[in-house]
Amino acid sequence: MSELKNVLTIGRYLKNKFGEKVYKVPVSISGFTCPNIDGTVARGGCSFCENDSFSPNLQEKKTKFKLNPRINNNPYLENQLKQLELQFLATKKRLENKFGAKKFIVYFQSFTNTYAPFDTLKALYEKALSFDNVLGLSIGTRTDCVTDEILDFLVEKSKNKEIWVEYGIQSFFDETLVKINRGDNVSNMKYWIQRTKEKGLNVCGHLIYGLPDENQEMMLETFRQTIDLKVDSIKFHPLYVVKNTLLTNEFKKGKFTPISEELYIDTVVKSIINLPSNISVQRITAGIDDDTLLSPNWCRDKHTQMKNIRLALQKEGFNY
Repeated sequence: MSELKNVLTIGRYLKNKFGEKVYKVPVSISGFTCPNIDGTVARGGCSFCENDSFSPNLQEKKTKFKLNPRINNNPYLENQLKQLELQFLATKKRLENKFGAKKFIVYFQSFTNTYAPFDTLKALYEKALSFDNVLGLSIGTRTDCVTDEILDFLVEKSKNKEIWVEYGIQSFFDETLVKINRGDNVSNMKYWIQRTKEKGLNVCGHLIYGLPDENQEMMLETFRQTIDLKVDSIKFHPLYVVKNTLLTNEFKKGKFTPISEELYIDTVVKSIINLPSNISVQRITAGIDDDTLLSPNWCRDKHTQMKNIRLALQKEGFNY
């Protein structure tokens, strides 16, 4: 049997670059939200997003204060900086104990992590970069929430740190973006991805397979267009239904059927075997194993999903 070709995972990419394994440390800073939730571009968030609009009890537990780029001052900044430090140190310690981890990238994960006053972003990013053994940042955001000012600041940091901007693309079909209440459009997404690349920053694009009314041809077309933008990395997610979302209603009315495991795996495999060798893969699936998951049931067991995708890739001559 011929030797399997290694897929360039983000782990392999970082190890090649830094000579040792690098661990991403996810942080979730309270006060961050999204223009698609606070009414700036839409209300309720994307159809698959669980947020305060649907969970009043979530609102009670969390601070009512929400950031947006238009506020003049942020009275919660000190709290947010402390929160950042506590989260980072706790996860770092766990990774050190479990894996002997030595090098880290701080990943601003939840909500839209550029949707805040520039001074707040600057303070949080600089704080994250100041921690011991942090090689860089990965910032999850939307293409309608970046500015040249933010990108230029990140470019400056990228001179001696590993900086990534992670954009939620989901789909390059405007009709799908309308269906999922995305509040953004294809031309704007492409403009800012290209602009981010032109400035020399690393871009990771998030794609969701199984969006309403999309067939495999459409999913693979979004993938092809993402590749054409010369992104540096991709994350693949299946669309699953959790409680307290717009999608919950569609699913309960029988208007939305989640993607089957077979179709999802086939689409991910077809994508990866057509991936240029310089583009890394950061995620091949996602799932949730708690009582908030309504469907599909196969998204409960991420371990089995990973195994099934690996086996399907091996049949095509690839090692994930």
